[in-house]
Amino acid sequence: MKERVTLTLDSNILKRVDSGVNGFKIKNRSHAVELLIMKALGANVPRKAVILAGGKGTRLRPITYEIPKALIPVHGKTLTEHLFDLFKKYDIKDIIMAVGHMKEKIEEHFTDGTKFGIKLSYIEENEPLGTAGPLKLGKNLLNETFIVSNGDELKNINIEEMYELHKESNALVTIALTTVEDPSKYGVARLSGSKILEFVEKPKKEEAPSKLINSGFYIMEPEVINLIPKGFVMLEKDVFPKLAKMGKLFGYPFSGQWFDTGNIERYERALKEWKDIK
Repeated sequence: MKERVTLTLDSNILKRVDSGVNGFKIKNRSHAVELLIMKALGANVPRKAVILAGGKGTRLRPITYEIPKALIPVHGKTLTEHLFDLFKKYDIKDIIMAVGHMKEKIEEHFTDGTKFGIKLSYIEENEPLGTAGPLKLGKNLLNETFIVSNGDELKNINIEEMYELHKESNALVTIALTTVEDPSKYGVARLSGSKILEFVEKPKKEEAPSKLINSGFYIMEPEVINLIPKGFVMLEKDVFPKLAKMGKLFGYPFSGQWFDTGNIERYERALKEWKDIK
Protein backbone atom coordinates (compact mmCIF):
# COMPACT_ATOMS: atom_id res chain seq x y z
CA MET A 1 0.00 0.00 0.00
CA LYS A 2 1.32 3.43 -0.95
CA GLU A 3 0.36 6.84 0.43
CA ARG A 4 0.67 10.27 -1.15
CA VAL A 5 2.95 12.81 0.55
CA THR A 6 4.02 16.36 -0.25
CA LEU A 7 7.72 17.28 -0.07
CA THR A 8 9.42 20.65 -0.27
CA LEU A 9 12.95 20.31 -1.68
CA ASP A 10 15.69 22.63 -2.84
CA SER A 11 15.49 23.17 -6.61
CA ASN A 12 19.06 22.01 -7.13
CA ILE A 13 18.27 18.72 -5.38
CA LEU A 14 15.20 18.31 -7.59
CA LYS A 15 17.34 18.81 -10.69
CA ARG A 16 19.63 16.00 -9.53
CA VAL A 17 16.62 13.78 -8.82
CA ASP A 18 15.11 14.50 -12.24
CA SER A 19 18.40 13.79 -14.01
CA GLY A 20 18.03 10.13 -13.10
CA VAL A 21 14.52 9.77 -14.56
CA ASN A 22 14.60 7.82 -17.82
CA GLY A 23 10.99 6.64 -18.12
CA PHE A 24 12.10 3.01 -17.95
CA LYS A 25 14.14 1.96 -14.93
CA ILE A 26 13.19 5.18 -13.10
CA LYS A 27 9.75 6.10 -14.33
CA ASN A 28 9.18 9.59 -12.92
CA ARG A 29 10.16 12.04 -10.18
CA SER A 30 8.03 10.30 -7.55
CA HIS A 31 9.60 6.95 -8.38
CA ALA A 32 13.09 8.48 -8.22
CA VAL A 33 12.45 9.93 -4.75
CA GLU A 34 11.02 6.63 -3.54
CA LEU A 35 14.10 4.72 -4.73
CA LEU A 36 16.46 7.19 -3.08
CA ILE A 37 14.61 6.91 0.24
CA MET A 38 14.59 3.12 0.03
CA LYS A 39 18.33 3.10 -0.58
CA ALA A 40 18.95 5.47 2.34
CA LEU A 41 16.91 3.24 4.65
CA GLY A 42 18.49 0.03 3.37
CA ALA A 43 15.13 -1.17 2.05
CA ASN A 44 16.26 -1.49 -1.56
CA VAL A 45 17.58 -5.05 -1.13
CA PRO A 46 16.70 -8.02 1.10
CA ARG A 47 18.52 -8.04 4.42
CA LYS A 48 19.14 -11.79 4.67
CA ALA A 49 20.82 -14.32 2.40
CA VAL A 50 21.08 -18.11 2.50
CA ILE A 51 24.05 -19.92 0.92
CA LEU A 52 23.42 -23.58 0.06
CA ALA A 53 26.67 -25.36 0.91
CA GLY A 54 25.58 -28.82 2.01
CA GLY A 55 26.54 -30.87 -1.05
CA LYS A 56 29.30 -33.47 -1.30
CA GLY A 57 30.84 -32.08 -4.49
CA THR A 58 31.25 -35.52 -6.06
CA ARG A 59 32.04 -34.05 -9.49
CA LEU A 60 34.98 -32.17 -7.98
CA ARG A 61 36.71 -35.25 -6.61
CA PRO A 62 39.50 -35.86 -5.69
CA ILE A 63 39.58 -32.26 -4.36
CA THR A 64 36.43 -32.72 -2.29
CA TYR A 65 37.62 -35.90 -0.58
CA GLU A 66 39.35 -33.57 1.89
CA ILE A 67 38.03 -30.07 1.18
CA PRO A 68 34.31 -29.18 1.24
CA LYS A 69 33.10 -27.21 -1.78
CA ALA A 70 32.57 -24.12 0.36
CA LEU A 71 36.31 -23.96 1.08
CA ILE A 72 37.66 -24.56 -2.42
CA PRO A 73 40.02 -21.70 -3.33
CA VAL A 74 39.59 -19.21 -6.17
CA HIS A 75 42.14 -16.39 -6.43
CA GLY A 76 43.37 -16.79 -2.87
CA LYS A 77 40.00 -16.93 -1.12
CA THR A 78 37.25 -19.53 -0.80
CA LEU A 79 34.30 -19.82 -3.17
CA THR A 80 32.05 -18.74 -0.31
CA GLU A 81 34.03 -15.57 0.35
CA HIS A 82 33.33 -14.40 -3.20
CA LEU A 83 29.61 -14.67 -2.38
CA PHE A 84 30.24 -12.72 0.84
CA ASP A 85 31.86 -10.02 -1.33
CA LEU A 86 28.75 -9.83 -3.52
CA PHE A 87 26.44 -9.52 -0.53
CA LYS A 88 28.62 -6.95 1.25
CA LYS A 89 28.64 -4.83 -1.91
CA TYR A 90 24.91 -4.32 -1.24
CA ASP A 91 25.33 -4.10 2.54
CA ILE A 92 23.75 -7.53 3.10
CA LYS A 93 25.55 -8.86 6.13
CA ASP A 94 23.06 -11.25 7.79
CA ILE A 95 24.00 -14.53 6.12
CA ILE A 96 22.93 -18.10 6.81
CA MET A 97 24.85 -21.10 5.51
CA ALA A 98 23.11 -24.45 5.01
CA VAL A 99 25.82 -27.02 5.68
CA GLY A 100 25.95 -30.81 5.68
CA HIS A 101 28.93 -32.66 4.22
CA MET A 102 32.07 -31.80 6.24
CA LYS A 103 30.08 -29.13 8.08
CA GLU A 104 32.56 -29.10 10.98
CA LYS A 105 35.35 -27.91 8.68
CA ILE A 106 33.13 -25.19 7.21
CA GLU A 107 31.99 -23.91 10.59
CA GLU A 108 35.51 -24.02 11.99
CA HIS A 109 36.75 -21.89 9.08
CA PHE A 110 34.01 -19.25 9.01
CA THR A 111 32.87 -19.35 12.69
CA ASP A 112 30.40 -16.49 13.30
CA GLY A 113 31.55 -14.51 10.25
CA THR A 114 33.08 -11.64 12.25
CA LYS A 115 36.48 -11.82 10.52
CA PHE A 116 34.70 -11.56 7.15
CA GLY A 117 32.65 -8.52 8.16
CA ILE A 118 29.32 -10.36 8.35
CA LYS A 119 26.98 -12.02 10.85
CA LEU A 120 26.96 -15.73 10.03
CA SER A 121 24.65 -18.48 11.31
CA TYR A 122 24.09 -22.06 10.20
CA ILE A 123 21.37 -24.50 9.19
CA GLU A 124 22.79 -27.96 9.80
CA GLU A 125 21.70 -30.93 7.68
CA ASN A 126 22.15 -34.32 9.33
CA GLU A 127 21.14 -35.93 6.04
CA PRO A 128 20.97 -34.51 2.49
CA LEU A 129 17.94 -32.23 2.10
CA GLY A 130 18.34 -30.96 -1.47
CA THR A 131 18.10 -27.28 -2.39
CA ALA A 132 14.73 -26.65 -0.68
CA GLY A 133 14.84 -28.86 2.42
CA PRO A 134 17.28 -26.60 4.34
CA LEU A 135 14.89 -23.65 3.92
CA LYS A 136 12.15 -25.65 5.63
CA LEU A 137 14.59 -26.54 8.40
CA GLY A 138 15.48 -22.85 8.85
CA LYS A 139 11.93 -21.51 8.65
CA ASN A 140 12.21 -19.60 11.95
CA LEU A 141 15.18 -17.63 10.58
CA LEU A 142 13.44 -16.66 7.34
CA ASN A 143 10.52 -14.41 8.23
CA GLU A 144 11.14 -11.66 5.64
CA THR A 145 12.15 -11.43 1.98
CA PHE A 146 15.45 -13.27 1.57
CA ILE A 147 18.05 -14.34 -0.98
CA VAL A 148 19.08 -17.92 -1.71
CA SER A 149 22.26 -18.74 -3.60
CA ASN A 150 23.91 -21.99 -4.58
CA GLY A 151 27.32 -22.15 -2.95
CA ASP A 152 29.29 -23.57 -5.89
CA GLU A 153 28.86 -20.72 -8.36
CA LEU A 154 30.61 -17.41 -8.81
CA LYS A 155 28.29 -14.60 -9.83
CA ASN A 156 28.06 -10.83 -10.03
CA ILE A 157 24.44 -9.68 -10.01
CA ASN A 158 22.81 -6.28 -9.55
CA ILE A 159 20.79 -7.28 -6.48
CA GLU A 160 19.19 -3.84 -6.15
CA GLU A 161 17.79 -4.00 -9.69
CA MET A 162 16.68 -7.62 -9.24
CA TYR A 163 14.86 -6.79 -6.00
CA GLU A 164 13.03 -3.91 -7.65
CA LEU A 165 11.74 -6.26 -10.36
CA HIS A 166 10.78 -8.82 -7.70
CA LYS A 167 8.66 -6.29 -5.79
CA GLU A 168 7.09 -4.70 -8.86
CA SER A 169 6.09 -8.16 -10.16
CA ASN A 170 4.54 -9.18 -6.83
CA ALA A 171 6.54 -12.39 -7.23
CA LEU A 172 6.96 -15.11 -4.63
CA VAL A 173 10.27 -16.09 -6.25
CA THR A 174 12.44 -14.26 -8.75
CA ILE A 175 15.23 -16.23 -10.40
CA ALA A 176 18.36 -14.59 -11.76
CA LEU A 177 18.73 -15.87 -15.33
CA THR A 178 22.05 -15.98 -17.12
CA THR A 179 22.60 -16.39 -20.86
CA VAL A 180 24.55 -19.35 -22.27
CA GLU A 181 25.53 -19.99 -25.87
CA ASP A 182 24.47 -23.65 -25.79
CA PRO A 183 21.47 -24.17 -23.50
CA SER A 184 21.13 -27.88 -24.34
CA LYS A 185 22.97 -28.88 -21.14
CA TYR A 186 20.64 -26.95 -18.83
CA GLY A 187 17.07 -26.27 -17.81
CA VAL A 188 16.02 -23.41 -20.09
CA ALA A 189 13.46 -20.75 -19.16
CA ARG A 190 10.33 -20.20 -21.23
CA LEU A 191 9.05 -16.72 -20.44
CA SER A 192 6.13 -14.41 -21.07
CA GLY A 193 7.61 -11.00 -20.38
CA SER A 194 9.33 -11.45 -17.03
CA LYS A 195 7.02 -14.27 -15.93
CA ILE A 196 8.54 -17.77 -16.09
CA LEU A 197 6.07 -20.25 -17.57
CA GLU A 198 8.31 -23.31 -17.24
CA PHE A 199 11.83 -24.66 -17.50
CA VAL A 200 12.49 -26.96 -20.46
CA GLU A 201 15.09 -29.52 -19.41
CA LYS A 202 18.08 -30.00 -21.74
CA PRO A 203 16.34 -29.17 -25.05
CA LYS A 204 18.04 -29.51 -28.41
CA LYS A 205 19.90 -26.29 -29.12
CA GLU A 206 17.65 -25.40 -32.07
CA GLU A 207 14.48 -26.13 -30.05
CA ALA A 208 15.37 -24.19 -26.89
CA PRO A 209 12.74 -21.55 -25.96
CA SER A 210 15.53 -19.13 -25.00
CA LYS A 211 19.20 -19.07 -24.00
CA LEU A 212 18.34 -18.13 -20.42
CA ILE A 213 19.08 -20.61 -17.64
CA ASN A 214 18.73 -20.72 -13.88
CA SER A 215 21.88 -19.17 -12.35
CA GLY A 216 21.22 -20.59 -8.88
CA PHE A 217 20.39 -17.21 -7.32
CA TYR A 218 16.90 -16.35 -6.04
CA ILE A 219 14.92 -13.71 -4.18
CA MET A 220 12.12 -15.34 -2.18
CA GLU A 221 9.20 -14.44 0.02
CA PRO A 222 8.82 -16.41 3.28
CA GLU A 223 5.45 -17.80 2.13
CA VAL A 224 7.35 -20.07 -0.25
CA ILE A 225 8.53 -22.16 2.70
CA ASN A 226 4.93 -23.31 3.24
CA LEU A 227 5.10 -25.03 -0.16
CA ILE A 228 8.14 -27.10 0.90
CA PRO A 229 7.44 -30.51 2.49
CA LYS A 230 9.85 -31.94 5.04
CA GLY A 231 12.79 -34.07 3.93
CA PHE A 232 14.74 -34.06 0.66
CA VAL A 233 13.15 -31.48 -1.65
CA MET A 234 14.50 -29.71 -4.74
CA LEU A 235 13.53 -26.12 -5.54
CA GLU A 236 14.01 -26.74 -9.25
CA LYS A 237 11.80 -29.85 -9.53
CA ASP A 238 9.41 -29.68 -6.59
CA VAL A 239 8.77 -26.00 -5.85
CA PHE A 240 9.35 -23.81 -8.92
CA PRO A 241 6.84 -25.70 -11.16
CA LYS A 242 4.13 -25.05 -8.54
CA LEU A 243 4.97 -21.35 -8.45
CA ALA A 244 4.98 -21.16 -12.26
CA LYS A 245 1.43 -22.57 -12.34
CA MET A 246 0.42 -19.96 -9.75
CA GLY A 247 1.89 -17.19 -11.92
CA LYS A 248 4.25 -16.20 -9.10
CA LEU A 249 7.61 -17.21 -10.60
CA PHE A 250 9.56 -14.45 -12.37
CA GLY A 251 12.92 -14.15 -14.08
CA TYR A 252 15.58 -11.45 -13.94
CA PRO A 253 18.01 -11.76 -16.89
CA PHE A 254 21.41 -10.34 -16.00
CA SER A 255 24.59 -9.77 -17.97
CA GLY A 256 27.11 -9.93 -15.13
CA GLN A 257 29.67 -12.67 -14.62
CA TRP A 258 28.51 -16.21 -13.86
CA PHE A 259 30.67 -19.31 -13.48
CA ASP A 260 29.48 -22.76 -12.45
CA THR A 261 32.35 -24.48 -10.61
CA GLY A 262 30.54 -27.80 -10.23
CA ASN A 263 33.11 -29.95 -12.02
CA ILE A 264 36.87 -29.86 -12.63
CA GLU A 265 36.62 -28.42 -16.16
CA ARG A 266 34.30 -25.58 -15.11
CA TYR A 267 36.33 -24.89 -11.97
CA GLU A 268 39.46 -24.49 -14.10
CA ARG A 269 37.66 -22.05 -16.40
CA ALA A 270 36.51 -20.00 -13.40
CA LEU A 271 40.06 -19.82 -12.09
CA LYS A 272 41.20 -18.37 -15.41
CA GLU A 273 38.32 -16.02 -16.24
CA TRP A 274 36.53 -14.92 -13.04
CA LYS A 275 37.08 -11.24 -12.17
CA ASP A 276 36.85 -10.65 -8.44
CA ILE A 277 34.09 -8.41 -7.08
CA LYS A 278 35.37 -4.99 -6.08
